Amino acid sequence: MSRLPLSRALLPTATALVAFVSSAAAAQPAPVGFQSPSKNIACQLFSIDNRDWLRCDIAEMATAPKRPADCDLDWGHAFEISARGENAARICYGDTVIDPALPVLGYGEIWQRKGLTCTSDQAGVTCFNADRHGFSLSRGKQDLF
Repeated sequence: MSRLPLSRALLPTATALVAFVSSAAAAQPAPVGFQSPSKNIACQLFSIDNRDWLRCDIAEMATAPKRPADCDLDWGHAFEISARGENAARICYGDTVIDPALPVLGYGEIWQRKGLTCTSDQAGVTCFNADRHGFSLSRGKQDLF
């Protein structure tokens, strides 16, 4: 009985696995969002069940707020706003939307999608929804409005 070398015996399986991983990666849509020129702030748009919202994370802040007792994850660096109706909020999180592949929103530029608007300037990033609820983020200060 002739035996194939292990590498040749596994070749069809490895080829199928590479094809599967490649097709799964291709099926993932590219993130929709931006990062600030300093790359300290990044925002991504999410849409699930007819709800659109924007999440922005800030990597470095002068001071982080105290984590509330009901948050078992990270706190202070992530913010979100729905496209309509809801106030902006600082959120409890366990991941990040900071992605170096996001395009840069240059100083003085405006980003708009699904009722959400963000502006970038040297002082930071400001985002708001159609009801004018939002946040302004910078290394030194984070304001919700």
